[in-house]
Amino acid sequence: MALCPAPMVRLIISGVIVSSAYGLIGIRVDRSGHWPLMSMPYSLIVFLISMKTPLTELLGCRYPIIQTAMGWVADPGLVAATANAGGFGFLAGAVMTLEEIEQGILDIKAKTDAPFGVNFHMYVPYAEDIVDLCVEHKVRAVSYSRSPSGRAVEKLKRAGIVCIPTVGAKKHAVKAVELGADALVIQGGEGGGHTGSVATTILLPQVRAAVNVPLAAAGGFRDGAGLVAALAMGADGIAMGTRFLLTQESPVPDATKSIYLQTPPEKIVVSTALDGLPQRMIANPYLQRLMTASSLGLLFRAVGNGIAFTRMTGGSLLGMLGTAWKVYRTGDTSLGQTLMAANAPMMIQEAMVKGHPQDGILPSGQVAGVIDDIPSVETLVSRIMSEADVSLERLSGFTHATRNDRHSHIPT
Repeated sequence: MALCPAPMVRLIISGVIVSSAYGLIGIRVDRSGHWPLMSMPYSLIVFLISMKTPLTELLGCRYPIIQTAMGWVADPGLVAATANAGGFGFLAGAVMTLEEIEQGILDIKAKTDAPFGVNFHMYVPYAEDIVDLCVEHKVRAVSYSRSPSGRAVEKLKRAGIVCIPTVGAKKHAVKAVELGADALVIQGGEGGGHTGSVATTILLPQVRAAVNVPLAAAGGFRDGAGLVAALAMGADGIAMGTRFLLTQESPVPDATKSIYLQTPPEKIVVSTALDGLPQRMIANPYLQRLMTASSLGLLFRAVGNGIAFTRMTGGSLLGMLGTAWKVYRTGDTSLGQTLMAANAPMMIQEAMVKGHPQDGILPSGQVAGVIDDIPSVETLVSRIMSEADVSLERLSGFTHATRNDRHSHIPT
């Protein structure tokens, strides 16, 4: 019986069944501490160790798990922890100044040699400067959402940087790929923050049939069973925000984390009260007040938040108005929605940074309602992969049973 080489001893910690084009391959751990290994092609061993998919090969990570760029949450510490655990993290550059983004990149590089990405809005006045930073520091990938700049995407791709936007509708997925996206994060309606109306289980197969780039499924994922389900539906990995928010390395104050842990799924709702676009959030008293506020009151609040956010990110009032007009002209949002766009980051900051969940907005995926712990990122990622092994083993049992039933009906 062959023994696993040393690298496998560090990574395979439980019995697993791996399904592949070569069939079902079994591995068991014996009581002596050795890893007896049934004969299998080397490519399958590599797949087992790192769970290689088109997404991991594109991003250069060991596991097909993306930590999304949650504003005020995805800081250098969380991104580095994700990278070191084998996943792929994105820095939340959309709520940072240009100087903070560069410092964030340097801080991550000081903590890990693994690849990572940066998220930012391509419509902000200093977007080209952010692109230059990503190119200069050889960031592996960038993520973005609305209004991608064709020139920026082209420059990033020339530098070998992966462009992976987040979309919530099939038509947006097709458009993103036409504009140069190398991969996509597909977020179903269960996801937190700005979200669409189609569930992940419906949206993912739709997009898979429409585009031919690696896909990460987002919205409702937290464990290994979800990872296996996503792969079965055509994804090449999963992307999680809320699950990473509820980890030890997440900078979110404990008072805010406790609200997430106490909220059932049905209390995590979609509302347009924040900026006129559908966002999934925890239905706390602050959101309830927003939902009953007058349109004029919301507009005044938005202007104040817009000025505050512009000052915080080093912009100007003229620049803010120019950005708002640019986004409005894309046709994706109304002028009112565009003017209210600064509401989200400032109201989220109150809860996520200042630790006042009762006075701010709590973006959340519905999955928060079934999360009951705050593990380290390393523990979380390792657990997801172990759970994926268990799920594959369970599925292999069904496969064996079906084969046995089929053979029992073959006449002799």
